[in-house]
Amino acid sequence: MHRRGSARAGLGGVLGGLLVMSVAACGSSDHGSAASRDRSDDTQPHKTVLKRVPGVGDRLWRQVPADSRQVVAVYGAGKDSPDSTVALFTKHGAVWKQERSWPAHNGRKGWTADHHEGDLRSPVGVFTLSDAGGVLADPGARLPYTRSSAFQAPHYWKKAYWHDFDYVIAIDYNRVRGTAPNDPTRPQGQSKGGSIWLHMDHGSGTSACVSQSESAMRYLLRTLDPRLHPVVVMGDRADLKA
Repeated sequence: MHRRGSARAGLGGVLGGLLVMSVAACGSSDHGSAASRDRSDDTQPHKTVLKRVPGVGDRLWRQVPADSRQVVAVYGAGKDSPDSTVALFTKHGAVWKQERSWPAHNGRKGWTADHHEGDLRSPVGVFTLSDAGGVLADPGARLPYTRSSAFQAPHYWKKAYWHDFDYVIAIDYNRVRGTAPNDPTRPQGQSKGGSIWLHMDHGSGTSACVSQSESAMRYLLRTLDPRLHPVVVMGDRADLKA
Protein backbone atom coordinates (compact mmCIF):
# COMPACT_ATOMS: atom_id res chain seq x y z
CA MET A 1 0.00 0.00 0.00
CA HIS A 2 1.34 3.46 -0.88
CA ARG A 3 0.30 6.85 0.49
CA ARG A 4 1.21 10.41 -0.35
CA GLY A 5 1.17 13.11 2.26
CA SER A 6 -0.84 15.75 0.39
CA ALA A 7 -2.21 16.61 -3.02
CA ARG A 8 -1.05 19.40 -5.25
CA ALA A 9 -3.75 21.88 -6.20
CA GLY A 10 -5.38 20.90 -9.48
CA LEU A 11 -6.31 23.02 -12.50
CA GLY A 12 -6.43 26.47 -11.12
CA GLY A 13 -5.62 25.43 -7.59
CA VAL A 14 -7.65 25.63 -4.45
CA LEU A 15 -9.81 28.69 -4.00
CA GLY A 16 -11.26 29.14 -0.57
CA GLY A 17 -10.62 25.46 0.17
CA LEU A 18 -12.53 24.36 -2.96
CA LEU A 19 -10.90 22.57 -5.85
CA VAL A 20 -11.23 24.54 -9.09
CA MET A 21 -11.21 22.21 -12.08
CA SER A 22 -12.26 22.16 -15.71
CA VAL A 23 -12.65 18.75 -17.33
CA ALA A 24 -12.13 17.12 -13.94
CA ALA A 25 -15.26 18.88 -12.69
CA CYS A 26 -17.34 15.91 -13.73
CA GLY A 27 -19.96 16.72 -11.12
CA SER A 28 -20.74 20.09 -12.68
CA SER A 29 -23.60 18.66 -14.70
CA ASP A 30 -26.75 20.68 -14.14
CA HIS A 31 -29.14 17.83 -14.65
CA GLY A 32 -29.79 14.31 -13.41
CA SER A 33 -30.80 12.84 -10.07
CA ALA A 34 -28.44 11.50 -7.44
CA ALA A 35 -27.79 7.78 -7.30
CA SER A 36 -27.22 5.87 -4.10
CA ARG A 37 -23.61 6.24 -2.99
CA ASP A 38 -23.17 2.65 -1.95
CA ARG A 39 -25.91 0.62 -3.54
CA SER A 40 -25.35 -3.11 -3.84
CA ASP A 41 -24.79 -3.11 -7.59
CA ASP A 42 -21.77 -5.42 -7.67
CA THR A 43 -22.32 -8.57 -9.65
CA GLN A 44 -20.92 -11.87 -8.46
CA PRO A 45 -17.63 -13.06 -9.97
CA HIS A 46 -18.03 -14.14 -13.58
CA LYS A 47 -16.92 -17.71 -14.23
CA THR A 48 -16.54 -17.62 -18.01
CA VAL A 49 -12.97 -18.24 -19.16
CA LEU A 50 -11.87 -15.75 -21.81
CA LYS A 51 -8.86 -15.60 -24.13
CA ARG A 52 -9.17 -11.79 -24.18
CA VAL A 53 -11.41 -9.09 -22.79
CA PRO A 54 -14.74 -9.37 -24.67
CA GLY A 55 -16.08 -6.56 -26.82
CA VAL A 56 -12.63 -5.10 -27.55
CA GLY A 57 -11.46 -5.23 -31.18
CA ASP A 58 -7.94 -5.70 -32.48
CA ARG A 59 -7.26 -1.96 -32.86
CA LEU A 60 -7.54 -1.23 -29.14
CA TRP A 61 -6.47 -4.66 -27.89
CA ARG A 62 -3.06 -4.16 -29.53
CA GLN A 63 -2.64 -1.07 -27.32
CA VAL A 64 -3.03 -3.05 -24.10
CA PRO A 65 0.51 -3.56 -22.74
CA ALA A 66 1.72 -7.14 -22.88
CA ASP A 67 2.46 -7.13 -19.15
CA SER A 68 -0.98 -5.86 -18.13
CA ARG A 69 -2.95 -8.39 -16.09
CA GLN A 70 -5.80 -6.13 -14.98
CA VAL A 71 -8.19 -4.38 -17.35
CA VAL A 72 -11.02 -2.06 -16.38
CA ALA A 73 -13.35 -2.09 -19.40
CA VAL A 74 -15.83 0.77 -19.77
CA TYR A 75 -18.57 -0.19 -22.22
CA GLY A 76 -20.47 2.92 -23.31
CA ALA A 77 -24.11 2.37 -24.25
CA GLY A 78 -23.76 4.55 -27.36
CA LYS A 79 -21.60 7.21 -28.99
CA ASP A 80 -23.84 10.01 -27.69
CA SER A 81 -24.99 8.32 -24.47
CA PRO A 82 -23.89 9.13 -20.89
CA ASP A 83 -24.66 5.58 -19.73
CA SER A 84 -22.09 2.82 -19.48
CA THR A 85 -21.05 -0.36 -17.72
CA VAL A 86 -17.70 -0.90 -16.01
CA ALA A 87 -16.23 -4.40 -15.71
CA LEU A 88 -12.97 -5.56 -14.12
CA PHE A 89 -11.03 -8.38 -15.79
CA THR A 90 -7.97 -10.14 -14.39
CA LYS A 91 -5.56 -12.34 -16.33
CA HIS A 92 -4.86 -15.75 -14.81
CA GLY A 93 -2.15 -17.52 -16.75
CA ALA A 94 -3.19 -17.25 -20.39
CA VAL A 95 -6.88 -16.49 -19.80
CA TRP A 96 -8.93 -13.55 -18.59
CA LYS A 97 -11.74 -13.69 -16.04
CA GLN A 98 -14.38 -11.11 -15.30
CA GLU A 99 -14.31 -10.32 -11.59
CA ARG A 100 -17.08 -7.71 -11.19
CA SER A 101 -19.23 -5.29 -13.15
CA TRP A 102 -21.18 -2.15 -12.25
CA PRO A 103 -23.50 0.40 -13.88
CA ALA A 104 -21.69 3.68 -14.55
CA HIS A 105 -21.79 7.03 -16.33
CA ASN A 106 -19.43 8.74 -18.76
CA GLY A 107 -19.37 12.15 -20.46
CA ARG A 108 -22.80 13.77 -20.77
CA LYS A 109 -22.51 13.93 -24.58
CA GLY A 110 -20.98 10.47 -24.93
CA TRP A 111 -17.59 9.57 -26.41
CA THR A 112 -14.92 10.91 -28.76
CA ALA A 113 -11.66 9.69 -30.28
CA ASP A 114 -10.40 13.31 -30.27
CA HIS A 115 -11.16 14.71 -26.83
CA HIS A 116 -10.84 18.45 -26.20
CA GLU A 117 -11.41 20.62 -23.16
CA GLY A 118 -15.10 21.22 -22.54
CA ASP A 119 -16.54 18.89 -25.20
CA LEU A 120 -18.41 16.90 -22.50
CA ARG A 121 -17.31 13.61 -24.07
CA SER A 122 -15.08 10.92 -22.60
CA PRO A 123 -11.99 9.93 -24.60
CA VAL A 124 -11.97 6.57 -26.36
CA GLY A 125 -8.78 4.62 -25.82
CA VAL A 126 -6.46 2.54 -23.65
CA PHE A 127 -4.93 4.33 -20.67
CA THR A 128 -2.82 3.18 -17.74
CA LEU A 129 -4.06 3.54 -14.14
CA SER A 130 -1.24 4.69 -11.88
CA ASP A 131 -2.47 6.97 -9.09
CA ALA A 132 -5.46 7.44 -6.79
CA GLY A 133 -6.70 9.76 -4.08
CA GLY A 134 -9.69 11.57 -2.68
CA VAL A 135 -11.26 13.46 0.18
CA LEU A 136 -11.70 10.34 2.29
CA ALA A 137 -9.02 8.30 4.01
CA ASP A 138 -7.25 5.59 2.06
CA PRO A 139 -9.59 2.56 2.07
CA GLY A 140 -6.69 0.16 1.51
CA ALA A 141 -5.66 1.17 -2.00
CA ARG A 142 -2.81 -0.62 -3.70
CA LEU A 143 -2.18 2.27 -6.06
CA PRO A 144 -0.39 5.27 -4.51
CA TYR A 145 -3.13 7.21 -2.72
CA THR A 146 -3.24 10.93 -1.96
CA ARG A 147 -5.74 12.09 0.64
CA SER A 148 -6.50 15.81 0.58
CA SER A 149 -9.35 18.26 1.10
CA ALA A 150 -8.20 19.78 -2.21
CA PHE A 151 -10.29 17.10 -3.93
CA GLN A 152 -13.50 18.44 -2.36
CA ALA A 153 -16.11 19.33 -4.98
CA PRO A 154 -17.22 22.97 -4.74
CA HIS A 155 -20.30 23.44 -2.60
CA TYR A 156 -21.82 25.80 -5.14
CA TRP A 157 -22.44 22.65 -7.17
CA LYS A 158 -25.66 20.78 -6.50
CA LYS A 159 -25.51 18.88 -3.22
CA ALA A 160 -25.82 15.57 -5.09
CA TYR A 161 -22.32 16.17 -6.53
CA TRP A 162 -20.47 17.08 -3.33
CA HIS A 163 -19.11 13.56 -2.81
CA ASP A 164 -18.04 12.86 -6.40
CA PHE A 165 -14.35 13.06 -5.53
CA ASP A 166 -14.39 11.28 -2.18
CA TYR A 167 -12.53 8.53 -4.06
CA VAL A 168 -10.81 8.96 -7.43
CA ILE A 169 -8.52 6.93 -9.66
CA ALA A 170 -6.64 8.94 -12.25
CA ILE A 171 -6.98 7.85 -15.88
CA ASP A 172 -3.59 8.51 -17.45
CA TYR A 173 -4.87 10.74 -20.23
CA ASN A 174 -2.79 13.91 -20.74
CA ARG A 175 -1.24 13.75 -17.29
CA VAL A 176 2.07 12.88 -15.62
CA ARG A 177 2.09 9.42 -14.10
CA GLY A 178 3.33 9.14 -10.56
CA THR A 179 1.74 12.41 -9.43
CA ALA A 180 -1.43 13.09 -7.45
CA PRO A 181 -4.59 12.82 -9.60
CA ASN A 182 -5.24 16.56 -9.32
CA ASP A 183 -1.77 17.60 -10.47
CA PRO A 184 -2.55 20.18 -13.19
CA THR A 185 0.29 19.30 -15.58
CA ARG A 186 -0.96 18.51 -19.09
CA PRO A 187 1.86 17.32 -21.38
CA GLN A 188 -0.27 17.62 -24.53
CA GLY A 189 -1.48 21.11 -23.66
CA GLN A 190 -4.54 22.56 -21.97
CA SER A 191 -6.80 22.31 -25.02
CA LYS A 192 -6.60 18.51 -24.99
CA GLY A 193 -8.33 18.36 -21.61
CA GLY A 194 -7.20 16.40 -18.61
CA SER A 195 -7.91 15.39 -15.02
CA ILE A 196 -10.13 12.57 -16.26
CA TRP A 197 -10.85 10.17 -13.45
CA LEU A 198 -12.79 7.18 -12.29
CA HIS A 199 -14.80 8.64 -9.42
CA MET A 200 -18.03 8.35 -7.46
CA ASP A 201 -21.37 8.67 -9.21
CA HIS A 202 -24.04 11.34 -8.80
CA GLY A 203 -26.62 9.66 -11.03
CA SER A 204 -26.04 11.30 -14.42
CA GLY A 205 -23.37 12.06 -17.03
CA THR A 206 -20.07 13.79 -16.30
CA SER A 207 -17.83 16.33 -18.00
CA ALA A 208 -15.54 13.54 -19.27
CA CYS A 209 -14.86 11.23 -16.31
CA VAL A 210 -16.31 7.77 -15.62
CA SER A 211 -18.38 7.55 -12.44
CA GLN A 212 -19.72 4.64 -10.42
CA SER A 213 -20.94 3.77 -6.93
CA GLU A 214 -18.91 4.10 -3.75
CA SER A 215 -18.82 0.32 -3.34
CA ALA A 216 -17.42 -0.04 -6.86
CA MET A 217 -14.75 2.56 -6.20
CA ARG A 218 -13.74 0.90 -2.94
CA TYR A 219 -13.47 -2.45 -4.69
CA LEU A 220 -11.30 -1.06 -7.47
CA LEU A 221 -9.07 0.84 -5.06
CA ARG A 222 -8.49 -2.29 -3.01
CA THR A 223 -7.98 -4.51 -6.07
CA LEU A 224 -6.06 -2.59 -8.73
CA ASP A 225 -2.43 -3.52 -8.19
CA PRO A 226 0.50 -1.65 -9.77
CA ARG A 227 2.38 -4.96 -9.96
CA LEU A 228 -0.29 -6.13 -12.43
CA HIS A 229 0.01 -2.98 -14.58
CA PRO A 230 -3.70 -2.09 -14.69
CA VAL A 231 -5.20 -0.23 -17.63
CA VAL A 232 -8.62 1.08 -18.58
CA VAL A 233 -10.05 0.32 -22.03
CA MET A 234 -12.92 2.73 -22.59
CA GLY A 235 -15.36 3.84 -25.27
CA ASP A 236 -18.78 3.24 -26.70
CA ARG A 237 -19.39 -0.36 -27.65
CA ALA A 238 -19.09 0.26 -31.40
CA ASP A 239 -15.73 2.01 -31.06
CA LEU A 240 -14.45 -0.65 -28.68
CA LYS A 241 -15.22 -3.38 -31.20
CA ALA A 242 -13.69 -1.55 -34.19
